Amino acid sequence: MSKILVIAEHSEGKLNVSAVAKTVAVAQKIGGEIEVAVLSTDGAAVAAQAAKLDGVTKVLAANNAASAYPLAAVLAPQIVELAGRGYSHILFPGTTFGKDLAPRVAAKLDVQQISDVMAVHGATSFDRPIYAGNAITTVEAAPGTIVATVRLASFNAVGETGSAAVETVAVAAAAPSHTRFVKLEAQKSERPDLQSATRVVSGGRALGSSENFKVVYDFADKIGAGVGASRAAVDSGYVPNDMQVGQTGKIIAPELYIAVGISGAIQHLAGIKDARTIVAINKDAEAPIFEVADIGLVGDLFQVVPELEGKL
Repeated sequence: MSKILVIAEHSEGKLNVSAVAKTVAVAQKIGGEIEVAVLSTDGAAVAAQAAKLDGVTKVLAANNAASAYPLAAVLAPQIVELAGRGYSHILFPGTTFGKDLAPRVAAKLDVQQISDVMAVHGATSFDRPIYAGNAITTVEAAPGTIVATVRLASFNAVGETGSAAVETVAVAAAAPSHTRFVKLEAQKSERPDLQSATRVVSGGRALGSSENFKVVYDFADKIGAGVGASRAAVDSGYVPNDMQVGQTGKIIAPELYIAVGISGAIQHLAGIKDARTIVAINKDAEAPIFEVADIGLVGDLFQVVPELEGKL
């Protein structure tokens, strides 16, 4: 039977419930005993949140003074030490946190990482996207510990009615000397997080400037949506790069995705293909975005979006 370790992502004493719950869903599909590791200086509060996830049999609170900040170089040796407890799989959410950390763990364990698991066929057989999501390949993992990241857009989160036991464990792995935390610069927003929002409104290069992005912000606030952007808008300097949606940005799966002034390059479509309903607003009737949109509206976004907002 498989024994699976899920690495919990958390910040400021709060578990990233959506990401970890979807990773646990993958563990359930693999089958076996599921444990969640919380690496922190004092992970009691986060561990208590993780213990509520359905299917989790145990939560490991791995407390270490070096884990005050989630640096991959610091966390990876601790996960490798935990791997000695006999896990067949080590799963990471496919967020920036997981994508930064998983390769280090795989390298230290001398195994090949499986990225962006989007379907599970068995304990060693998985589907993952290639060519910007235009093709799906089935991979068979080699013998040994399987290290994988989970494509969160492809799975539904498990419930929060569990009551797993919490075990405090000590990790003795030495912190690296070549990496140290200097400072954290993060933008605070009252809007829903882009990767967990059920509604997302994204703007493209057609907006023309960062000032004009107010059209998108106002409409998103009206419907309680997260705000994203195409790579073209990010590269043009209209918005910061943490708002980028697409193959080289964030892959999302909201209930409703509204693309405003986005032509629909293949890299962008790769990041939204799992959205339940896609709405496109563009004055170019031949824009590729209309090929994947459930609802399309051809028109000037500077007239259409305010008009839609006025009707809400």
